Amino acid sequence: MNDTAILDMVSALNDPETVLRCIAERSFMKHLEGGCSVPVAVHTAINENQLYLTGAVYSLDGSDSLKDTMQTSVLNQTQDEDCSDDDVQHVGVTAKKIPGSWQAAAERLGVRLANLLLSKGAKEILTVARQLNDAR
Repeated sequence: MNDTAILDMVSALNDPETVLRCIAERSFMKHLEGGCSVPVAVHTAINENQLYLTGAVYSLDGSDSLKDTMQTSVLNQTQDEDCSDDDVQHVGVTAKKIPGSWQAAAERLGVRLANLLLSKGAKEILTVARQLNDAR
């Protein structure tokens, strides 16, 4: 989104914790190519400047699943710092006035957790789920 005036107006509505949780969750889903047709779950929480991301992948019948949690440090500096890259999008989110380093950390967390689940066999579970959905 390149409409700076609108972004400036709506930036007052940005809640840093909500933005960071959204970026982490969207990053996880995007990296797994998750959507409405595959059983992927994600949940975030922030506690004492730590962003926790729990993600899971399930077979359509629920007989096979993978689930794990990772965390990263966020909200670890004053919010006025590091906002020079206000127009950078993170998985489709443009959040002015929230430090880019916080947003980048949230996005990396989503990718790291997705890669962990992929390394444990999530790709195979998702491939079967997509094939079964396509056959319906």
